Amino acid sequence: MVVEAAGASQAVPAPRAEERRAPSGRSPRGRSRARGERAPRERGEFDQVTIDARRVARVMAGGRRFNFSVVVVLGDRKGRVGVGLGKGADTALAVDKATRDAKRNLISIPRTDSHSIPHEVRAKYAAALVELMPSKGRGLVAGSAVRTVLDFGGVTDIVTKLHSRTKNKLAIARATIAALTKLAKK
Repeated sequence: MVVEAAGASQAVPAPRAEERRAPSGRSPRGRSRARGERAPRERGEFDQVTIDARRVARVMAGGRRFNFSVVVVLGDRKGRVGVGLGKGADTALAVDKATRDAKRNLISIPRTDSHSIPHEVRAKYAAALVELMPSKGRGLVAGSAVRTVLDFGGVTDIVTKLHSRTKNKLAIARATIAALTKLAKK
């Protein structure tokens, strides 16, 4: 848009979007910042990852109704980790519930100076059987949800073994938490 000044033959360009903003950061039309211009969010003390998301259907008279079930692992990579389950009508609601559940179920992991575990431990939860063995200098040797839980708990130099056929990530994650809880008791 070009605005002509009265009595002048020179064209003056219209102010750009950044120049038209009100002091509050809002645009004159009442909308908040332009797309892509979001204020940086502060990082929380915990990192989180969704390890499993399921769409669950129940059959009603009018058809199927869908809900979502989400499993979240949350940890600070310094010895605290938690696993949470959340269910809701949409995934965002389920993730929020799972995050709150994981924060409620945080455990502290006793770690050695090399960020390993003090001794070998086994635990079972539902169909999942997990074995954790300290192994100096090998790094984190684990798979499936066990790796995620140990990584977010800040555990390294450990070898793990899954002694079950289940592929249920919630059962595997909770078996890992059960094994780490056994460490804390001894």
